[in-house]
Amino acid sequence: MSGSHDIAQICLNGHTITSRYNRSPELRANFCNQCGEKTITKCIQCQNHIRGYYSVPGVISTRSYNVPSYCHACGSSYPWTEEKLLAAKELAEILDDLTDEEQEELKKSLDDLVKDGPRTVVATTKFKSLLSKTGSEISTGFKDILVGVVSESVKKSIWG
Repeated sequence: MSGSHDIAQICLNGHTITSRYNRSPELRANFCNQCGEKTITKCIQCQNHIRGYYSVPGVISTRSYNVPSYCHACGSSYPWTEEKLLAAKELAEILDDLTDEEQEELKKSLDDLVKDGPRTVVATTKFKSLLSKTGSEISTGFKDILVGVVSESVKKSIWG
């Protein structure tokens, strides 16, 4: 059995408008009802559609849709991924509990946390070590920013 992806419509901040753009046109919206940002259905870099819900004819799924961080066609990060990384890096720059060198290490580790590649374990370890030097409100701030763009294993490793 083979299935296919519908198209997803997502706002520039990463809120899902619909993961079934073709199947449920009544759910479409030009702007997000959560934040007011414009919505997109295509990668800004390559213009390929954002993959939406994957369905297989005759199969009912209870699986939820996860907003992708990167384009499946060109590998570029989506606008919401870029914005979340920028926000996390900005937060790292204002941490008085860390030296300038530690702030830079923290900022460098963020890209590897999001990419979920071979360096993610190293980045997670560095991130946790540096975060331990800050208060719990800082950890909560990073969690709020990054929760939608890091993998489940990174979430569990850092925040339990």
